[in-house]
Amino acid sequence: MNITSETRIGELVAQDYRTALVFKKHKIDFCCQGGRTIKEACEKKDLLESEVLQELENIYTAVAPINNFQDFKLDDLVDYIEENHHLYVAQALPVIQQYLDKVCKVHGAHRPELFQINELFSESAEELSHHMMKEELVLFPFVKRMAQAQRDNEKLELPGYGSVENPIAMMKHEHNTEGERFRKIAELSNDYQPPVEACNTYRVVFALLKEFEEDLHKHIHLENNILFPKAIELEKAF
Repeated sequence: MNITSETRIGELVAQDYRTALVFKKHKIDFCCQGGRTIKEACEKKDLLESEVLQELENIYTAVAPINNFQDFKLDDLVDYIEENHHLYVAQALPVIQQYLDKVCKVHGAHRPELFQINELFSESAEELSHHMMKEELVLFPFVKRMAQAQRDNEKLELPGYGSVENPIAMMKHEHNTEGERFRKIAELSNDYQPPVEACNTYRVVFALLKEFEEDLHKHIHLENNILFPKAIELEKAF
């Protein structure tokens, strides 16, 4: 693939998710801020552009990706997101919340940042639950109807909210909010590095928070950079 300084980060990751490893290494947001070019991102992070481009090129000497999400049918991609990322979030939220409450109770007196992390995560848990419900009840069913209507060559009736771009704009705004919230959690947790005196629960909850953020990045990437643009494009075809 021809990668240049003007290549947009989100589009590149959409083509091959392995490139996300390079962006994560340099703490470059490829999901919420995927519209930036490589040049813009490098300038923002004060990185040597040529080195980042070389790291990205090196990706293509590795093994081919397991899933090429660009080739997924839209309804299949919706199912994948629900069955993998939405289910993961629903299962992980109460576990992480329980552990955070415990470490706050035991270590909070000496580690006040734990209370801030707990508050941010609690906000995220509530907002993500509502967010996923809106997707599953409003946006995703319409995307699947569009995909089916295209296959059946049928006329599409627009929903009450008008264009699919309306709920998508709201979902992307909420994605930005969650991305920013987890940037704060990462900063407060020293990039999920527990202190040397941390107990096992402390270490486990930081590892779970890191895993949660990584899954959230993949989740948002699939929607912002692949599902949403394809849904908007498909709607315009009717």
